[in-house]
Amino acid sequence: MTSLDAQFALAAQRRAKLLATNFVTERLLIRASKHSDLDATYVLANDSAAALYDWMPWAHPAPLLDSMQHYFACVEAKWASREMLDFQWCDKASGALIGKGGFHHIDWTIPKFEIGYWLGSSYVGQGYCTEAVKGLVNFAKTELAARRIEIRSQPNNTASRRVAERAGFTLEGINRQALLGADGTLKDACMYALIVE
Repeated sequence: MTSLDAQFALAAQRRAKLLATNFVTERLLIRASKHSDLDATYVLANDSAAALYDWMPWAHPAPLLDSMQHYFACVEAKWASREMLDFQWCDKASGALIGKGGFHHIDWTIPKFEIGYWLGSSYVGQGYCTEAVKGLVNFAKTELAARRIEIRSQPNNTASRRVAERAGFTLEGINRQALLGADGTLKDACMYALIVE
């Protein structure tokens, strides 16, 4: 067996591990997204689209129900295949959906996980996003045996960058034209990373 074969075999073992589908933080229940989450997510996305317009491709020009239906039609299958691990962020007290995020780019050979996230506009400024991202980091460490966790953000998305910094990530540099912007053009990406020793 070559070193490459061994890496792929280990990646397959990591990918096949049975994972918890939810966890809690101080104020949040963070659980795996399901097809039945479509309606609540669409409402929150619609209410928050104006605030997220510059950063989220699904908010540009506006959230489209058929696009979101396609996303939720395959979200559980992508979880089962470990291609993507997407979560709903719910307030523990009320059960209300306040945001979403998870691991949307995964490399099981390292293992490396990129966190993506968005928060409903009425919940901004209360520390929820940082709390959820810290929870995702802990999940990545304990459930996924992550060695590297990444967050990419456009340089002028200061709110997203502050979340990464408050969650303990280090800015490694700016990758030129590394993100497809919401308007379809290429944008620079601040690469934040957290290394698990």
